[in-house]
Amino acid sequence: MLTEAQLRNRLQPERGIFIAESPKVIKVALEAGYVPVSFLCEERHIAGDASEILAMISQDIPIYTGSRELLTSLTGYQLTRGVLCAMYRPALQPLAEVLKDARRVVVVHSVCDTTNIGAIFRAAAALGMDAVLMTADACDPLNRRSVRVSMGSVFLVPWTWIPAGVEGLRLLNDLGFKTAAMALRDDNIDIDSPELKAVGQLAIVMGTEGEGLPQAVIDVANYVVRIPMHNKVDSLNVAAAASIAFWELKK
Repeated sequence: MLTEAQLRNRLQPERGIFIAESPKVIKVALEAGYVPVSFLCEERHIAGDASEILAMISQDIPIYTGSRELLTSLTGYQLTRGVLCAMYRPALQPLAEVLKDARRVVVVHSVCDTTNIGAIFRAAAALGMDAVLMTADACDPLNRRSVRVSMGSVFLVPWTWIPAGVEGLRLLNDLGFKTAAMALRDDNIDIDSPELKAVGQLAIVMGTEGEGLPQAVIDVANYVVRIPMHNKVDSLNVAAAASIAFWELKK
């Protein structure tokens, strides 16, 4: 069985492949224009949970079936709702194209937890972010678990890669964006600041849960922003903090 990295880089490297799991997530991908390669489906779901998505594809797409036990032994885990779909990766758009009409975007800096990535994408789609920018050292949004946790929202929000560190933020400044680093520092401004809400093009920069953002990134950001806390709590899970920031700073 191929790993996520092998699917991305070794098998058809000119496009690459990723895995979507569960009929609901696969349906979102199909409706967003993603192209299926093949399906792996429990026999009982052919005429059941998977029937709607299978009706959406052309008849030349292979559908491999078996019992729940056989599919679990092949994949190493129990399939969510009994269906997997291999899909072609779309070509990534250049940064300038992704940001062409954007006003509110999030920079996901060095976050490698797949659950957090999926949750951030789901919040970004639901709360009005125009794009998600992943630093080169962050987790792949098309990781199977990230896709599933996002409930397919990763297919609904434009995204691309940017350099990690200061270089990425300076690229955003060059394209007209102010950057707001979510971090703790003496000169923080609160998330509900009218000054922040008045910014025309704003990039919200989120760091890892353990270490947060690198000091160099915080220093070069146009704003350093905090979410006011109570009961001596100093921080939130990155996905929870992202949701609050998206809601408060949405365009």
